[in-house]
Amino acid sequence: MRNAWRVFAFDVAAPLAAIAALLAIGYVLAWPLWWVSLCSVLILLIVEGVAVNVWLLRRDSVTVGTDDDAPALRLAVVALCTVAVVAAVLTGYTHWARPDHDLKVDSAEVVRIAVGMAEATATFSPQEPMAAIDKAAAMMVPEQATTFRDQFGKATNDLSHRNVTATASTMEAGLEAIGPAAASVAVVMRATQNEPGQPTDNAVLALRVTLTKQGGHWLVLGVGPLNPR
Repeated sequence: MRNAWRVFAFDVAAPLAAIAALLAIGYVLAWPLWWVSLCSVLILLIVEGVAVNVWLLRRDSVTVGTDDDAPALRLAVVALCTVAVVAAVLTGYTHWARPDHDLKVDSAEVVRIAVGMAEATATFSPQEPMAAIDKAAAMMVPEQATTFRDQFGKATNDLSHRNVTATASTMEAGLEAIGPAAASVAVVMRATQNEPGQPTDNAVLALRVTLTKQGGHWLVLGVGPLNPR
């Protein structure tokens, strides 16, 4: 009974598990030519090892699993089988689970940046006229940040002279599209503008924020009306 268990574990289950792991890696990788060649060689070596085991069983009534004088061989079999199974698990995680996780992380990140960008463009304080502009520019790609500062910087002089205060809060924000290096987010905000001697101006703003991924970081590429006329 003891020998039967060892034959099953070391001489049957271990080679089958290793072959299954190699085939699983090929399935995950969609069988590139280099893996077809490598996998074929590795499986051939495993089959040859099984054939030697069968030959030893017929000649000496002993196999790797039942040979008490060769524990190192059993350890090697287990180690190789473990390496193959771990490689299959890591390959599956890298190609299947990790992209889904990265997509969720990127989706949350671009929405967070888009909300911050949209609110910054609709926020103004006479005491710190450039604070919101600097905050928004820090989220943008360098080549767009300069243009953004120039465009909005001109408007701050008039707002500061009239002592206007503007605030914005996001009502809804949603991902429109996302890819490996580009994304688009729709942001709907409630904006409030106060000017001394004038009634409070309330408005709902709908903006589209486009982003690009550079150097592993998401940066704002542009901001515009969600439904431009």
